[in-house]
Amino acid sequence: MKRALITGIAGQDGSYLAEFLLGQGYEVHGIVQRADLEDPAHRLWRLGPLQGSLALHAPSLESYASILRILEEIEPEECYHLASRSFVSYFFDDDLSTINTNVQGTYHILSAIRDKVPSCRFYFAASSEIFGNAPETPQNEDTRFHPRSLYGISKLAGLHITRNYRETFGLHACNGILFNHESERRGFEFVTRKVTSSVARIKLGQIDKVRLGNLEARRDWGYSPDYVRAMWLMLRHDTPDDYVVATGELHSVQELVEAAFGSLDLDWRTHVEIDQHLYRPSEARALCGDAGKARSVLGWSPKVGFGEMVRRMVEADLEYFRAAKDA
Repeated sequence: MKRALITGIAGQDGSYLAEFLLGQGYEVHGIVQRADLEDPAHRLWRLGPLQGSLALHAPSLESYASILRILEEIEPEECYHLASRSFVSYFFDDDLSTINTNVQGTYHILSAIRDKVPSCRFYFAASSEIFGNAPETPQNEDTRFHPRSLYGISKLAGLHITRNYRETFGLHACNGILFNHESERRGFEFVTRKVTSSVARIKLGQIDKVRLGNLEARRDWGYSPDYVRAMWLMLRHDTPDDYVVATGELHSVQELVEAAFGSLDLDWRTHVEIDQHLYRPSEARALCGDAGKARSVLGWSPKVGFGEMVRRMVEADLEYFRAAKDA
């Protein structure tokens, strides 16, 4: 039985990856925050019934010694590093702990793998935010990086650290440059889940309006379970490398709104209010990924399209808020 370690296992991607690996017969270990273990009902809700099949640990990613101890204890054959401070802001008043957490944690894990389990295959969750204002579209593995947020800068640093450990120390270390991916387990602070949850609440008569910003903003949105499958395929491949994972399709926020309201036969124009305060002062260029390399080398392609993803999210939110109402 293969052993895998997932940092950020309590997040959207981590929970789907844990579910996927368990289905493949893995022994799955996860790194969570200590506060998560003290309040699992609320902080580990995405893991749900999986918790009984997982081994959860709470070391600090900012402590090399604690990461080293976990790797010595588990001796994983695969490590998926998904944990990070993930809120993207284009203002540089972000707490610099974004840099410390994302960069230092990546360095500690790679260093510990090199020292204790050098045969362990490593995956780093990079992000399309490393492209920022890229000079061309769509973006692929050879596109010049131009991050516009501290989050994007930290992810770019992690990508280069991962490449360095691969090229200098011979680790089987891969970077997944994932474009936006959503699901029923997305946080409510993201526009996709804000829209789908609002549609569900409007249908149930709990609210009547949702306030949104720029409806013309466009993103390359995929479905999270498809993307965690790409992570696994990267580590199964004999040669470690870097891969863009994306749908290659751009959709506007208005298309998201139309699909979400339309799935419940609602007229979005009746319920959407535009709030200028929700506009970004400088909207990043539309990032659209070219996943040709992942298709040709890994045999990966997305299975769930944009419309089906939105429908699933709305239905899940409808069930969630209906159950909460009846509780």
